Amino acid sequence: MPLEKLKPVFDATLSKFKQTGQLKGKEDVIIHIKPASNKKGPRYILAGDKKEYIRMNSNSYLGLSLNDEVIKASEKAIKNFGAGPGSVRFINGTFATHIQLEKKLSSFHKKQSAILFSSAYSAVCGVISPLISENTAILSDALNHNSIINAIKLSKPKEKLIYPHLDMASLEKNIQGLKGRYRRVLIISDGVFSMRGDYPDLKTMVAIAKNYSPYFEEGVITIIDDSHGVGAYGKTGRGTCEVTGTYNIDIVISTLGKALGVNGGYAVSDKKIIEYLRETSPFYIYSNPIGPGEAGAALKSLEILTSSKGIGLLSYLKDLSNYFRKNLIALGYEIINEIHPIVPLMVRDTAKTVKLVKYLKQKGILVTGLRYPTVPYGDECIRFQVNCSHTKHDIDFVLEALEKYKKGNKGDLIDEK
Repeated sequence: MPLEKLKPVFDATLSKFKQTGQLKGKEDVIIHIKPASNKKGPRYILAGDKKEYIRMNSNSYLGLSLNDEVIKASEKAIKNFGAGPGSVRFINGTFATHIQLEKKLSSFHKKQSAILFSSAYSAVCGVISPLISENTAILSDALNHNSIINAIKLSKPKEKLIYPHLDMASLEKNIQGLKGRYRRVLIISDGVFSMRGDYPDLKTMVAIAKNYSPYFEEGVITIIDDSHGVGAYGKTGRGTCEVTGTYNIDIVISTLGKALGVNGGYAVSDKKIIEYLRETSPFYIYSNPIGPGEAGAALKSLEILTSSKGIGLLSYLKDLSNYFRKNLIALGYEIINEIHPIVPLMVRDTAKTVKLVKYLKQKGILVTGLRYPTVPYGDECIRFQVNCSHTKHDIDFVLEALEKYKKGNKGDLIDEK
């Protein structure tokens, strides 16, 4: 069998991953969620384990994945239209909930039009690829998400330049060197960088694009993937555009699967851009859309986000995140101190990161340890993610565990028994 020749090769690769700490290993399986009660938020039960866990690694920033109204909206749409779309959209796979959701999303982002994809990863690839001509150059942040990196690889632009993380001066210098050489330039960046919780200066980015567009026949286009930003920060949850006061990014890509608590991705832009993407994006044309139930659930999540209840959730999330950051600093931990509910605790060592993840799991706390190549060497960390399902009691529980760890081990590795 041909596979027999490949197995030793794969075994060697996996063994190397294990030795270097890159192996992700067996996935935890959640078999039950115990509802919030008293001072405690939801608790998670894993297969083969009776212990109750706090999740500090969920992207559901507003807690809407467990919201009763959102769940009921999904059930209603499924009863009306079925569990799945049945085909890609141009073959009678578009449902009323898809159209309604696209209209709501474009309005929410103050754009003319929106397009849905099966995931945010598909949205990134599905937007970038059709925008690359044979005479296009791309400028990309050094820490952009894997989806952007692979979208650029797939698209094969004429030239790709990587500017240092958040360095707008370098971005401008790079674009100066492109003058007169290309018809079109794309500037692409994460809105919130998922491993760090920081974000770009969109106002300066847009100004650079505007200033240099006259030098390129087809202009300079700005694109951000704000999957971790939308619904997670900003007074009304409009993400990095709101935080920076900059809504004139040309194309905003985001997800329904994080703060909105459902599944799927989307992009918003001018009407003509979206029309073009519907006709040219293979990730839209040849892939099923999200199910009508998911679209119905996302509509309800957007309704909640844009209500007074949503404003209250955002305010609560901001306060709880600030409380967590403040106390981590007081305990003597190094963090990346931004305003987003992503709170990276910097460990800066793969082995120590693995040990701390194990220690916290022993204490009933689920976290994600980020190691190379997910982050650069020396940036290894624990990515804590605060969300509205957490209570102050939950956060205090996590802080107490981290305090004991630091005192008991003097900031070093725990002893394995």
